[in-house]
Amino acid sequence: MNTPRKLPGSLETNRRLDRWLRINRDGTVTVFPGKVEIGQGILTALRQIVAEELEVSLDRIRLAPADTSYSPDEGITSGSRSIQEGGVALLQAAAEARDLLLARAARRLGVSLEQLSVSDGVVTARSGGGVTYWELAAEDLLAREASGDVPPKPAARHAVIGTSVPRHDIPAKVTGAPAYVQDLELPGMLHGRIVRPPSPGARLTGIDEAQVREVPGVIAVVRDGSFLGVITEREEQAIRALNRCRRIAQWRESATLPEPDPRYLLRADAKTEMISEKSDGAAQSRAVKSLEAEYTRPHIAHASLGPSCAVAQYGDGRYTVWTHSQGIFPLRRDLSKVLGVPEDGIVVIHVEGAGCYGHNGADDAACDAALLARAVPGRPVRVQWMREDEFGWEPFGSAMVVRMRAQLDGEGRVVNWMHDLWSHGHSTRPAGKDGANLLAGWYLEKPLAAATPGNPPLPGGGSHRNAIPLYEFPNQRITNHLVLNAPLRTSALRSLGGHVNVFAIESFLDELAAAAGADPVEFRLRHLKDRRARAVIEAVAAKAGWRKSVQGDGTRGRGIGFARYKNLGCYVAVIAEVEIGNEIAVKRAWAAADAGLVINPDGLVNQIEGGIIQTVSWTLKERVQYDRNGVTPRNWEDYPILTFEEAPAVDVTLINRPDEPPLGAGEGAQGPTAGAVANAIFNAMGVRLRDMPFTRDRVVAALA
Repeated sequence: MNTPRKLPGSLETNRRLDRWLRINRDGTVTVFPGKVEIGQGILTALRQIVAEELEVSLDRIRLAPADTSYSPDEGITSGSRSIQEGGVALLQAAAEARDLLLARAARRLGVSLEQLSVSDGVVTARSGGGVTYWELAAEDLLAREASGDVPPKPAARHAVIGTSVPRHDIPAKVTGAPAYVQDLELPGMLHGRIVRPPSPGARLTGIDEAQVREVPGVIAVVRDGSFLGVITEREEQAIRALNRCRRIAQWRESATLPEPDPRYLLRADAKTEMISEKSDGAAQSRAVKSLEAEYTRPHIAHASLGPSCAVAQYGDGRYTVWTHSQGIFPLRRDLSKVLGVPEDGIVVIHVEGAGCYGHNGADDAACDAALLARAVPGRPVRVQWMREDEFGWEPFGSAMVVRMRAQLDGEGRVVNWMHDLWSHGHSTRPAGKDGANLLAGWYLEKPLAAATPGNPPLPGGGSHRNAIPLYEFPNQRITNHLVLNAPLRTSALRSLGGHVNVFAIESFLDELAAAAGADPVEFRLRHLKDRRARAVIEAVAAKAGWRKSVQGDGTRGRGIGFARYKNLGCYVAVIAEVEIGNEIAVKRAWAAADAGLVINPDGLVNQIEGGIIQTVSWTLKERVQYDRNGVTPRNWEDYPILTFEEAPAVDVTLINRPDEPPLGAGEGAQGPTAGAVANAIFNAMGVRLRDMPFTRDRVVAALA
């Protein structure tokens, strides 16, 4: 028995061609992606890939929303893997579809394949005659498994891939047309709100439901253990009923949270694992100078501008859920556990939402809506989280502590490198190996346990993502201390542990460069062999007009940061320019990025720009504050983010490598940007900030 050929990306686990594409008789092509749009422009890039391989106009490409009843199961849209997994799968599927269409055309026209050419779906023979894809379309055309035998077009023939096609989702967003799950309206739709506990772990001990039912418009009060929700005819009625519940509900709570300094992690029980070790005694013997430093990040929030929302309908024992989930199939698996119905009794449909950058409240809102919908069979229920719900109950990016130690030889080379990191888990999405990672499920009368936290394996990783440097050091030891018991809920936030690990690596490299009397750019290059890594550093230095070993003037300075995301994704180098006044301001940033084959240059630039701007916000401003009972930020006054006025001007240089595979880029700029900002502050002022966020108080303390 022959073993099937390994197929590229997500095609390996979704091998049927008709799971990905359909050629329609009306002159269109329907694409069934399993990856979803979360603001990154991915669906535009996928349209380009299919249009390129089939040689049809972009206008002919139709995108079906991701839906568990027909879409390929591509897991979760995360980790900058959409092009690497879904894009390459569609590239291969479209190449095979084109090959099948041409074979049918050759038979119909009575010519060889070599005589055929295609233009916008019209197949023409050199000897005369032609036929369209749409005439050749039939149900059986793609009703087969992919073979992997048909090579996609060479890059030299690309006409659509590599061009900055405008994003198809932007017009509705900028004109205010209904585009998000928050805008979804279904016939007979009711409105729900969830009454969250006053603090994590609190339990509902009593509520007078009759008082809640007195609120005009209340259809149902839903209580299951400590899960409490209201359903009303109109949204404002749901808010009034919610407020009444908050006033009269009685809870049992206890103070369970540690002090907000991330260093509580150092005293917690941890699962310790050495993830990289190299030894070279001869190099070690040359050590003449030692340095050590400690870097931290607090918990930070996704802070989505639109709070989470979902709609669900229940009837005849079946659920339909409309949600902004990044993983509709994993969500369906956990919903099955919470609702107590088989997976095939649940259909989950993706509807775009207002951004997330990782595991925010979208999945939890879907579970909330399904639990409420069960109380009113036949009528859809829309659950909109309140702003205080989003800040108080979404999963946060974990606090982290990183301790670095290194030794230099007499020639200014690193001969020993040690990196210890402490963190909670960064991946507690639905469909863990055990339990159920849906907030409402933990508060039911018969609660489900949360899944055991852990790390995805390296090289992707979680807390230890990018902890292993791309730099070449003869002696190296990297140790991950995973703290399993998280007092606050933590999960995936854009780039996971890569943000903090790269921040620490790049900050410490600058400290070592200063100790060695070396220029920061030259110091990085002397420890790098990877030619593509060197190329992005050299490109950004040239673009920014980097001058060797130039010190800042006390108020202005520049710094550099670099990483290859996950050590297998895109290469990004960033130079940041800061200005120190009453606050730290990042005025300008330059970046150079190598993401292999570039599908949509403008889309790639958008991803790097957005990553830099968001990371400046994290680095200068953001932290989740809490007391012993619970999270205290509940609105934007309590959780400031970067404003439009404060955003830096960003200049991105792309290094396109059309003969290399495409690489994920949406999370490539986070670590390098944090490092570049820290290094620019040191260059400007001669003081080193190691604890994010870099607030005015911390600058003053460092100067003192």
